[in-house]
Amino acid sequence: MSLEFFTISLLNGVSYGLLLFMLSSGLTLIFSMMGVLNFAHTSFYMLGAYFAYTISGVVGFWPALVLAPLCVGVLGAAFERYSLRRVHKFGHVPELLVTFGLSYLILELVQLVWGRSTVPYGLPEQLQGPLFTLYGTQFPKSRSFIMLVAVLMLVAVWLLLTRTRIGLVIQAALKHPHMAEALGHNVPRVFMLVFGGGCALAGLAGVIGGNTYVTEPAMAASVGSIIFVVVVVGGMGSLTGAFLASLLIGVVQTFAVALDYSAASMLAQFGVTVDEQTVGWPLLKLTVSQVAPILPYLFLVLILIFRPKGLLGTRED
Repeated sequence: MSLEFFTISLLNGVSYGLLLFMLSSGLTLIFSMMGVLNFAHTSFYMLGAYFAYTISGVVGFWPALVLAPLCVGVLGAAFERYSLRRVHKFGHVPELLVTFGLSYLILELVQLVWGRSTVPYGLPEQLQGPLFTLYGTQFPKSRSFIMLVAVLMLVAVWLLLTRTRIGLVIQAALKHPHMAEALGHNVPRVFMLVFGGGCALAGLAGVIGGNTYVTEPAMAASVGSIIFVVVVVGGMGSLTGAFLASLLIGVVQTFAVALDYSAASMLAQFGVTVDEQTVGWPLLKLTVSQVAPILPYLFLVLILIFRPKGLLGTRED
């Protein structure tokens, strides 16, 4: 493994992992505060990309970077206020079902409004081209921007929850809702704002992820399962755990995609001959890049077997 391959793959893996964190942070925040596992979370990510595409066509990308997440956050808060809150008292299963239904509703609406094909949501001029060249390989400005926004978002959320009065009220409403209500705080409103804020974070990820990768109706489904893997591996309700799991999965999957080794080729280097008559030959000839897509789910299974609470999980439910 050359130094060039290692460095470039590491940078790509970190940038992809930080995008996963931007997505999973909102889901983790909602679950840690409310105990709600939002199946429509990646649909809000998709809405962020499409809203940014439409808004940027009118006022440009940089205003859209602010306006699109705000629009997504307002929609998320409205959904919590007029739909999710009504089923919250009936338990987790109705909550899962209503968010599951919402994901399909958003998908159909997106296809009705913007069509079924990819939309031309491109990078602004300031984010086009390479930021630097390393070992002859260019690292794009867009991936660097994802890394910058993700780190700033992590710091902002941490400061909000630990250093402000709003954060103290949110934590009080989580741990002692009746006491917080007795002190005059509107606990349902706090939960509505938390849900809206988590959806806004997903929208922000969509704004910068949609033009870096691709904006299409299938974008929510393409990251939907991997986000829940991140949340479970990191630990349900742990923002720090989601951060570590996102980086771990992003880096491992990026390295795995670029590796063209198989068990058969590695055994051959040690003088062990394998051919089509060898037991398990179909598995031995699979390369690391071919099994890369299933590696996150392998992590998920191993975590659930050996540490069901995840790396840094805090919630029991």
